[in-house]
Amino acid sequence: MATSVVVRKSSPVVVRPSSEPMTATSATMELTSLDKSCVKLVPKALLVYEHPIHDAHETIKRALSRALVHYYPISGRIAAGPDGDGELHIQCNGEGVAFVAASADCALKEAVFFDDRSPAGARTAALLDELAVLYPAGRCGPTDPLLMMQVTVFSCGGFVLGVTWNHGIADGAGMAQFLHAVGELARGSPSPSVAPVRRCGGSLPGLPPSTVACKQLVMGFQPLNLARLAIVIPSSLISRVRAEFRDRSHGQPSCTKFEAVIAVLWQCRTRATMSDPHSPALLCFTANVRKHVGAMDGYYGNCVTMQLVTATSSTVANADITDLVGMTKRAKNGIPEQFSKNGSYSQQLHAIDRHQQLQYNMLTVSSWQNIGFEEADFGGGTPATVTYYGQPTQPCPFCVISPACKGKDGSNEVWSACVKEDHADAFLGELARFM
Repeated sequence: MATSVVVRKSSPVVVRPSSEPMTATSATMELTSLDKSCVKLVPKALLVYEHPIHDAHETIKRALSRALVHYYPISGRIAAGPDGDGELHIQCNGEGVAFVAASADCALKEAVFFDDRSPAGARTAALLDELAVLYPAGRCGPTDPLLMMQVTVFSCGGFVLGVTWNHGIADGAGMAQFLHAVGELARGSPSPSVAPVRRCGGSLPGLPPSTVACKQLVMGFQPLNLARLAIVIPSSLISRVRAEFRDRSHGQPSCTKFEAVIAVLWQCRTRATMSDPHSPALLCFTANVRKHVGAMDGYYGNCVTMQLVTATSSTVANADITDLVGMTKRAKNGIPEQFSKNGSYSQQLHAIDRHQQLQYNMLTVSSWQNIGFEEADFGGGTPATVTYYGQPTQPCPFCVISPACKGKDGSNEVWSACVKEDHADAFLGELARFM
């Protein structure tokens, strides 16, 4: 294994659309309330490709330029209204995105992405910080590109695609759709198979009050310094939880992989961090709501809401794992009500208000399963691994569930910054006991 990998990077270059947009695009595009709630967030995705493609840097850069013709707003900038009224919009000016060509002096299989591996997971290694472009101030400013891409080619020909973007322009499903389009163009398609839609014409509902309150709560926290961990939830554990739920559910809908994984994370984290059994253990998870709000096919703007589940720490720590699955499932079933005119938000809003000071007690989980990152193919096949990657400073404990790893029997990796360093070993130990 290569313990010290040298990554050499080119200076960032600006990639602009290769031609004028395919359809008429106005100079400005309004952001929805769902978009506006996300403009301060900058997700980072790492897609690992084991098989080489011809001249990966130039192939992907050219395809990126062509894709921006179809996804023209991504090449713009987010700005406030001309009168300083604070109303954010996209300036569709074609100023472009940033692209970095990089190379690593070892093969992919020799690279150490994770240190101190245990049966349940590992700490992330410094190499991961070198595989994506970061915004200088940690967030996207008014003159910064909305998308930054880095392609790092390893000595074996395999490569890692690192993508950093302003969440206000696209959610995870939207960015996955864009990368899928880049891949199709890189493979020689004349145009993307999915026609992109960014303007919703006012058809999407506003952000539900409970989600507004939850996001305001989270974004108002001072950042915590947390341990970055890569966790593996094996398929055998997922299958066991799903089987136990099936045996106890008496005809209820089956347990999903997401529900099984989130229940394990919630319980193990609570057991590792619990200091007061009567204190709340909060679970907040995100959900793609395209099917609930009538979003058009191909829409790549934000369509994500948040749902809160509350219980005492002792309840979560001591519950049968199937009970936690049931709590998550009931919360998921309540998502459509958030967008109903007759929906009641009082219970969630009251819970959020009561727990404003319990920052470290709130576990937030997002899932990148089944949203399309795992399908992005630039000519050498789909990625072996897809993972979120973030900084150790987070407003609250946070996990992102990755798509199932290729060739690992359906196991799921989870990027995690959900415990302080003092609790990291205990958290990994609780996970190992589940295996």
